[in-house]
Amino acid sequence: MLRQFHSLPGLIAALLVMVLSISGVILSTTPALERLGAPQYSAGQINVAQLAGRVAEHFTGVEQIQRKPSGAVIVSYTRDGKSGADQVDPSTGSALAADVPSPFLRVVKDLHRSLLMGSAGRFVACLGAVFMLVLSVSGALLLARRQGGWRKLLRPLRGSFNQRWHSEVGRLAIVGLLLTSVTGVYLYAVTCGVISDGIQNELPMPAPIDNGPVLPVEHLAALQQLDLNDLRELIYPLSSDPQAMFTLETADGDGYVDRTHGALLAYQAHTASQRVYEWIYLLHTGDGLWWVGLILGICALSVPLMSVTGMLIWWRRRSALPASLINSAADSADCVLLVGSENNTTWGFAHTLHQALIQAGYRVHSAPMNQLANDYRAARLVIVLTATHGEGGAPACANQFLPRLARSGFMPGISFAVLGFGDRQFPGFCQFAEDVQQALVGAGGSPLLELERINRQSAQAFTRWGDALGEALGQPIRLQHKVQGPATRCLILVERAAYGAQVGAPTHILRFRSDGQSDGAALPRYQVGDLLGILPLGQSVPRFYSLASNTEDGVLEICVRKHEQGVCSGYLHALQVGEPVQAFIQPNPQFRPASGAHPLILIGAGTGIGPLAGFIRHNTARAPMHLYWGGRHPASDFLYEPELKNYLADNRLTALRAAFSQANECHYVQDTLIGDAAHLRHLIGKNAQIMVCGGREMAKGVMHAVDEILGPLNLSVLILKAQGRYREDVY
Repeated sequence: MLRQFHSLPGLIAALLVMVLSISGVILSTTPALERLGAPQYSAGQINVAQLAGRVAEHFTGVEQIQRKPSGAVIVSYTRDGKSGADQVDPSTGSALAADVPSPFLRVVKDLHRSLLMGSAGRFVACLGAVFMLVLSVSGALLLARRQGGWRKLLRPLRGSFNQRWHSEVGRLAIVGLLLTSVTGVYLYAVTCGVISDGIQNELPMPAPIDNGPVLPVEHLAALQQLDLNDLRELIYPLSSDPQAMFTLETADGDGYVDRTHGALLAYQAHTASQRVYEWIYLLHTGDGLWWVGLILGICALSVPLMSVTGMLIWWRRRSALPASLINSAADSADCVLLVGSENNTTWGFAHTLHQALIQAGYRVHSAPMNQLANDYRAARLVIVLTATHGEGGAPACANQFLPRLARSGFMPGISFAVLGFGDRQFPGFCQFAEDVQQALVGAGGSPLLELERINRQSAQAFTRWGDALGEALGQPIRLQHKVQGPATRCLILVERAAYGAQVGAPTHILRFRSDGQSDGAALPRYQVGDLLGILPLGQSVPRFYSLASNTEDGVLEICVRKHEQGVCSGYLHALQVGEPVQAFIQPNPQFRPASGAHPLILIGAGTGIGPLAGFIRHNTARAPMHLYWGGRHPASDFLYEPELKNYLADNRLTALRAAFSQANECHYVQDTLIGDAAHLRHLIGKNAQIMVCGGREMAKGVMHAVDEILGPLNLSVLILKAQGRYREDVY
């Protein structure tokens, strides 16, 4: 519901808020530009009487002296029957330049306030401000929910490229957008008379104190006591009327100045309502606080970007929705498929499963998890496919599932299977799927399979799970799901380094370059730790490998071990120098070292050394880096050994601890960590970050070892993950 409350106004009002924001950006620069051309004076340096006296030396027929919020002083006058206005130098009273309003800014201001449509346009512009307010509030709530709470709002973001840009920019601009939208709605309400601006009616003209000679303006006491910085406007009386008075508007109040005695008469201080109005006007426009205007302008610049990325996110969700299904009614289906999806990608897998179950002879009813019914009369099988949102929470379409399940009471005796989707590098990987599994067991359901978890939308893992499901059901369930990936580019293998053949673990370091002549397009920028997706010949499902290089290296470097019956690893090991592959780059910003000079503990085994070696290679700042790595035998598969020795020599690598499982003394990387516990605790006490790359079983062993090491510090891996100090790239 909250997502719809955010996306629907955004889609409806995207063009309107972009027009208002772009025009607002232009107007926000005006206060700063005006201030650049206006002399500034400290308090007490010049009073209004001095200014008026100096102006009288250079101008005749003066009608008004105005001080703008920027500090610019404007003199309006009549000369030879023609009206004019000049900006003057308060220190001399001489003209600096003619004050000519910009026609362009006038049009932009009218566009911003009324869309060039007069009174009706003002209402539409106000509606745009309301939409912006709704989008800002709902966006902040969505981001807090996505991050796992308000306290975690500033933690690193995750998601697709558009999602990260949309959220990151919104997070930076949210305060400014809230301020702009709230003040915009207020100013419109004042214009319509819904709220009073507190400005009083025209001051009643007081009677002169007595008749007498008119004093020169520079001798008027009230003006001598008023600092230039407090002046708003001084309106001159008609010279033909000796009893007429000066009208004075100041920052604190308004009144009249008698010309014969210089006294301030009928003075009225600004009301509280007027001060509120003036402050809100100042905060909305930046007039008088030029730096506020620039900040608001920068925030407004985010609106077009967020509008475009927001529409792209919406379109991706829409296009990811499954095509129409043959969906049996809930009370007649013998198989119920419930789906929890945050970005609709899980629905794609559900669609494939739905079709396969129908082919197997089941009557299937698919629905979001929140649409769980109180009873399914014919159901004998319940299957749940769900992602996990944030750090262990439910997706939006599944956040009511657990309480609904507790009330339904239909599960006793019914078989079920739960399949979780997530990313292993995040804390809370498939946590909501685990909660659902336990809840279904607690409700009396009979688990058909153990809970299975799909990492990074792996189509291969989904196929294997389908085989297991079919075996449990006693009939084949063939799941051939195609994950839509980005367009590939042609890469050419230019270099290979071979290791590990002697110990039965052939491993190659492969380096590719873009075949620019054949595909006509340059590769996007990439960093160490990003993923290279490779499509084996005749295959549509990519395999991912962590990059050990970045754009500046000029190559794409990966480390690949050949597995028995491994389709992609066998294909890459057989590839000859000069031969092409089809590939694409998938950013992986969560697996990168944090900035700063804190120590970095790199832990890996086997091919997991690839990105770790890349981090070390690019450690030109010589930050402390400590590598713990495990292989089989130092004489056969010591990957990157020559490079690592060079990195030790030039201090890009601080220390290397290698463990080998088939050497004279059998050691695994976990053993090395435990043996170095005191040193690791010292590094972690200095806010060290830990980065782990390698196989799943190795990562589990490392996690247990690190938890044991952290015990005396009253820390744990989960705490470090929550702090962003423990990151994994596990396969």
